[in-house]
Amino acid sequence: MHQMSSSEILAELPRLPVEERMQLFARLCELQEQDLVRGVGPTQHEMEMLDKALSDFERDGDHGLPWREVMREIRSSGRL
Repeated sequence: MHQMSSSEILAELPRLPVEERMQLFARLCELQEQDLVRGVGPTQHEMEMLDKALSDFERDGDHGLPWREVMREIRSSGRL
């Protein structure tokens, strides 16, 4: 049985039907969540991205709306 390399898997992804890609994405998210639960932290690059996003968020001053309010607005607009 041939085990595919990462580069072979990545090359095959565009050829898969959307439903299969969605299944793969869901499985990757599950694996990532399991790693986080087991204490595998973010990489250095991910930490830098998170730090930048937090800094941008704190500097912005516009912290948006609570999700319940956003959902209420979407529902009242008829878009959901």
